[in-house]
Amino acid sequence: MSRIHEALKKAEQDRAASQGGPAQPSFAAPTAEAPVVTADELPGTPATGVHAPGIPLTSAMPSFASPSSLDALLARCPQLQWKPEEKTMLFFNGDDNARGTEEFRTLRSRLYHAREKMALKKILVTSALPKEGKSFTAANLAQVLVKQHGRRVLLVDADLRGPRLHIMLGTAPSPGLSDYLQGGSDEFSIMQRGPMENMFFVPSGQQISDPAELVANGRLKVLLQRVEALFDWIVVDSPPAVPVSDASVLAKACDGVLMVVRSNATPVDMAQRARQEFPDQALVGVVLNGTDGDASPYSRYYYEAYGKNQTESKA
Repeated sequence: MSRIHEALKKAEQDRAASQGGPAQPSFAAPTAEAPVVTADELPGTPATGVHAPGIPLTSAMPSFASPSSLDALLARCPQLQWKPEEKTMLFFNGDDNARGTEEFRTLRSRLYHAREKMALKKILVTSALPKEGKSFTAANLAQVLVKQHGRRVLLVDADLRGPRLHIMLGTAPSPGLSDYLQGGSDEFSIMQRGPMENMFFVPSGQQISDPAELVANGRLKVLLQRVEALFDWIVVDSPPAVPVSDASVLAKACDGVLMVVRSNATPVDMAQRARQEFPDQALVGVVLNGTDGDASPYSRYYYEAYGKNQTESKA
């Protein structure tokens, strides 16, 4: 393992120690009627420093003398003036009581509960079909995670076919992931900083004609492994799971999968088909989007988790 990767790993350990171990939500636990996460067998986080055979690595990580230089590394990321969509980016307008915010806090709580039982840092967010709310969920999940003091989050737009996150955040789409996957950019040149402290974003990058081949070339896994020591959470938005194979490939580079389904829109057979794209132990839970806003306090966005017998709990 290189000196850089050793330093990154040590920095991650020091960061966890300085924060008193795994982070816990600062708000009260949800009521007993809320669903419980039961996912005991998610694969652990692979060791850093893995190099996909035959894939040249950009010489991106500068050497540094101590783990305290990690902030200096992230300072290399370009600072851009994002213009987030007010209706979809719930946590940028300063209204902590906006509709949907409490449901995302509940989702955050569920993920921290799951994290007590498994290695869970890199989360893939997908759906069965387009227009079910996966990008909305990924973006707002990243925002609510970074709202906790001192937590640093990376949001990655890995939907190279129909990227939406840069539009929602109101920022430039490139340089981004596709540029890195082609070897044209390093880790920090594609990683943006915006107005929300400690939230970083990798956009999709320039449009390409062969997204499936790029996604499968192994460099995304290398990217995540090289930078994961810098972050408390990494949220990856992927293409829908049914029309294309990208999501199942991307999931192998992550620790767990969140599936988004849309109420009264996602066909049951499509949701079941999408679920079959991932191993049982990889599926952390399901986010139900677009329900009747007057039905209950948890009506629009809530979280359901699968146990070993794949039984759903109801909110």
